[in-house]
Amino acid sequence: MRRALVETGHIGQTNDMGLLDKYLPRYDFVERHSRIVNADPAAVFDVASTYDPGADPFFKTMVTLRGLPMRPSSSSRDGARPPSFGLHSFSMLEKSDGEELALGLVGRFWRPSGNLVPIADGDAFLAFDEPGIAKLALGFMVTVRKNGGAVLATETRVFCPDRASLRRFTPYWYLIRPFSGLIRHRILSVIKGTSEKGVAATS
Repeated sequence: MRRALVETGHIGQTNDMGLLDKYLPRYDFVERHSRIVNADPAAVFDVASTYDPGADPFFKTMVTLRGLPMRPSSSSRDGARPPSFGLHSFSMLEKSDGEELALGLVGRFWRPSGNLVPIADGDAFLAFDEPGIAKLALGFMVTVRKNGGAVLATETRVFCPDRASLRRFTPYWYLIRPFSGLIRHRILSVIKGTSEKGVAATS
């Protein structure tokens, strides 16, 4: 097994991502971030499970900027650019007991369109095994904080099945990492803000 290239964001408290260990135990790249949320853990999980970035201009901008490294080659012959991929492109792998959920994505992410492979569910994600095509798992976990409230954590893992895909994905990872990190921070901040507003509205 290759050594994972670990890059860690703000971690207030660490927990094992059980679903990610189930769906992508082997990985080459990982990114982790977390936030302390002053709200009921169950409510935080509900907000995280229904989060939709579609109406967030900041999110859209970051997704666009993340695609800039591929822009020189991203135009087709008729001048149109392939669509970018975001959270809407992921498949739900599994959701567990108000605590954790896992999303999956399969494709050649370093290419302009991502060359995404449709994945129906968790079983299909586990079964997928083709050379040259990477697998990505995105997890969210909500845990009870000892001093009250919750810790909301997210982790992204990427597995490249062979040297060719690893060689192609590695430079892409380091090019998009700043934007990917900002996107993760934004997701957590919005979920935190929405959860805490719910607390304020009921108090």
